[in-house]
This record gives sequence, C-alpha cells and structure tokens, in this order.
Amino acid sequence: MSDELSGFTIGVTADRRRDELASLLERRGARIVLAPALRIVPIADDTELRAATRACLETPPDIVMANTGIGMRGWLEAAEGWGLGEPLRAVLSGAYMVARGPKARGAIRAAGLQDQWSPDSESCEEVVAHLKAYGVAGKTVAMQLHGDRQPECSDALEAAGARVIEVPVYRWAPPTDPAPLHRLVDLISGRLVDAVTFTSAPAVSALLRAAGPSTDSVLEALRGDVLAACVGPVTAAPLRRHGIPVLAPARARLGAMVRTLVDELPQRAVNLKIAGHVLTLRGHAAVIDGELKPLAPAPMAVLRALASTPGRVLSRAALLRTLPRGADEHAVEMAVARLRAGLGTPGVIQTVVKRGYRLPVD
Repeated sequence: MSDELSGFTIGVTADRRRDELASLLERRGARIVLAPALRIVPIADDTELRAATRACLETPPDIVMANTGIGMRGWLEAAEGWGLGEPLRAVLSGAYMVARGPKARGAIRAAGLQDQWSPDSESCEEVVAHLKAYGVAGKTVAMQLHGDRQPECSDALEAAGARVIEVPVYRWAPPTDPAPLHRLVDLISGRLVDAVTFTSAPAVSALLRAAGPSTDSVLEALRGDVLAACVGPVTAAPLRRHGIPVLAPARARLGAMVRTLVDELPQRAVNLKIAGHVLTLRGHAAVIDGELKPLAPAPMAVLRALASTPGRVLSRAALLRTLPRGADEHAVEMAVARLRAGLGTPGVIQTVVKRGYRLPVD
C-alpha cells in the first residue's frame, strides 16, 4: 500500500477501464470520484459494419488504418460470427497496415496479421501525413473508426486521391446514469477535486456538454486549481484547444498517467511550520506531523484561506467569501470549530479577539 496520493481527490471519467484506473489510483491513497462521461456500445444494427466488411472483401483495401485495439478485435470477432473471419483476415494480410497506437498494434498481431508502421504521437494527423507521403492516390483505404466518424482524416485522404471505406465497430453513447457526471461538474467548478483523468477525447467533449451553463466555470477551474490528466496527446488535444494545461505521459498508458499524477500532485501541497508543528495541505486533507487528517469542504476552505497568508489575521467576513454562497458569519465560526476538531491539535488555529483568525507561523 502506497500513500503518495493520500489526501487528493481525483475524478475518473473513463467507462470501460474505470475499475482498473480507480484501483491504480486508490492503491496510491487517492480518493476517487467515478463519473463515466460516455459508454461504448456496439452498433445495435450491424448492417453498416457488415456492409463495410463486404466492401473490403469485394475491393480489397491497399491500406488499413487501425485506430483502436477494441475496434480491431470487435471487427474481426463480428466477421467471425458471420462466417467471414478467414476471408477478411486474408484480405487484410495483403494490405499495408498502419496501427495508430500500441493497442491497435497488439490486436493486429494477436489476429496473426502484421502491421507495417505506427506513429510516435498516436495521432490521426500523423497517420494521414505518413499515408500521403506513402502515396494514396488511386488506392483504397479501410479506416477502422474509434467511436464517431473522423471526417478530418477521411476528407484529407480523399482529397489526396484515396477511396476511403469507413469501418464503424462501436459508437459512443451518454452514460446510463448521468448524475455522477453532473456531480463531477459541480465538484470541478467548486474546486473540490484536485485532478480529473481522461482516457478519450470524446470524454472531454461529453464533460463540457454536461457542464452546460457551468462550462466557463469548469474551464476556469481546469486552467488553474484542478489538474487535467490525459492518457495521451490525442485525448489531450481538445483540452489544449481551450487553453488548458494538460498532464500527459510520454507513452499512452494508464499506468504511465498514474505515475505522472504521483509525480505532480504532491508538488502542489502547501507546507508550513505552525505553532511547533509541521502542517501540510494536500487536496482535501491536512497532514500534521505526518498524520493525515481528512477534512470536510468548509473547514478545508477556511484552512486554505488562512494558509494562503500564514501569520496574517483574516476576518470572519474574509473567510465567509471562501464558503458556499448563502453562508453567514455563524457558518464561519462553525467551520473554524470543525477545523479545530478535525485537526485535533491545539494552537494551530488562533483566535485574535475582535479581529478574526490566523495560523501562528513559527
């Protein structure tokens, strides 16, 4: 058991691999908010996939662009179910196969096929640039889609003279229960999570759609207090277009993304020496002399305000501004009382009569 992320709260927007990601983070001490932004559903009526498969059999593609591991496996499994597994593999084995990332490459090789090239960036743009240099004029390109259509890729290939067969294997749909996603939106806006993880670009768009009128507040939080962590550059692209700094590993893997969070989040902790004690603020918790003290949002908000100007007295009116709207000065007194109880260490929160409260810095 590791505690590198103890005290930090992290939102998880993944669906298919949410349990795996949550487990990786929880093993390092993080508190998790599960809020799938999307779910992957197979195409209910597989006539489109069957038609695309027939088109590949009738006009064997010169080039195959494999975008995802789950998509390639799903395509081959569906073809097997229709009795077309061997003919499809035979056709694909004669094509120049491009795998957009390692998972797609793994699915290709697991099927007994061989890929010829893969981009460093795992981006569709780099694949298109490579294929245009390779030469696509007059050739047929089978593009296995990852969720939605990719008109920017197919249009660029068609403009270069290719005939594109789009192979739709699955599609994105809203979560069955949207409530956790709306709750995560509120937590981001309120700066009540320390980081949010994304494993697909469509999940970013889905979160912003769910934010609705709170979109600007969510974007502002992600530009500052709430860290956006993405599994790779493709996922990060829509956030970067909004001017959001993104944490992404060099290799697009869940484990690598978790390691980047382990490296980054503790650096955001605030360390102070108060009344003979070492006080650290980590996400939703305080650590006093090495002991973790989880705190509720209101007491934590008060502590963060006091820690932002250690030694300086903050009035009740100033602290009131850190609490949710509708609170009054009595709520400040209650939050301070709960903070003292939560810390369990006398003298850390000092009352200055008729003026307010402060942290007595050593």
